[in-house]
This record gives sequence, structure tokens and C-alpha cells, in this order.
Amino acid sequence: MASLRWPLRLILVAVLLFVTYTGLRAITETFDNENFPEALAVKLQLLPLIFPIHMATGGLALLLVPLMIWSRGTPLHKRLGWPVAAVILVAGATAPFVALIMPVTTVSALGFAAQAVVWLALLAAGLWHVRHGRIEAHQNCMILMAAVTSGAVFFRVYLGLFARFGDRHYFYLFYACDAWLAWGLPLIMVALLIRRPASPNSA
Repeated sequence: MASLRWPLRLILVAVLLFVTYTGLRAITETFDNENFPEALAVKLQLLPLIFPIHMATGGLALLLVPLMIWSRGTPLHKRLGWPVAAVILVAGATAPFVALIMPVTTVSALGFAAQAVVWLALLAAGLWHVRHGRIEAHQNCMILMAAVTSGAVFFRVYLGLFARFGDRHYFYLFYACDAWLAWGLPLIMVALLIRRPASPNSA
């Protein structure tokens, strides 16, 4: 196991760097969007206020959610809790508008909207649990919410892989699947890990 420690750490660092890059890019493109692809440029024209707000808060969420997990059990976690919840609330509340206006496909729009609904539901459940002192349930909800958040990263990874190796004739089908699988698969995998009973030898 010791031989795997450094490779796993390097993978974790690489993932965190990519998440940070994705979040910062979303924030910067809020103000520098001249090179937007046509599908996003149309959304910006139709939602000149909501779309930039969603981009900025969504990018912030990508940066802050890993920080919240890392700072668990510290005073920093408690200080950031409500501000981060507010950022996620705004990002999630604006997401359905962005998803449903001039979508690439109807199925992809529903996938993004469903991601936002699940995201906000897990946030609300996590806040409810922590207010009632149910710390383990709160942590589980937040970990699941982080899994849904990761969909923003996986969506771009899969899209980049398709652009490199896929057949453009199947782009719309792939895009529709990506909009669901990018966040659905991490959510299912994390939920299964949480529900898995502890090994008798783990004590």
C-alpha cells in the first residue's frame, strides 16, 4: 500500500488542479466571453444577467466545495458554511434557466436541470441535518453534493475525449448522454460507497 501512496497523491493533486482550472476559467469567462461557442453565446444574449451570475457562482462552487471538504471539523469550515451555501444556492437556482433556454438537445437540458435540482436538494438536506445535530448525515449529504458538483468537471473531460476520438455524427446523442452521466455516475458511485458496510477488519 505504501508504494501506491505517492501515485495516488499525484493523481489527487492533478484532479484538484484541473478542478481549480475549470472553476477559474468559468469565473474569468464571465467577464471575457468574446470567444464563446455559439451555443453559449446565444444563452448569454438571451440571459444577459442570469447567465453571467450562473457562470461566476458555478465557478466559485467548484473552488469552494473541495475547500469545505478539506476543512471539515475546523473553524474555517464553520465560517465558510453559510457563504458557500449561498453561492451554491444561486448557482443551482440559475442553472435550470441556463439549461432550458436554447438547449443543444431537450434531453441534455433536462439532464442539466436535474443536476441542479439534485444539487440543491442535497444542499438543503445537508443544512437540515447539521441544524439538527446529525453530523454524519450532514457529511454524507455534502459528500454526495460534491459528487454532483464534480459533474461540471467530468462533463468537460468527456466532451474533450469525444472531440478527440468520437464521431461528430453522434455528437448530439453523446452530448445528451454526457449531460446525465457526468454527474449521475459520480453520484451513484459515492452513494454506493457510503452505503457499503464497514469491513470487520477495519476497526
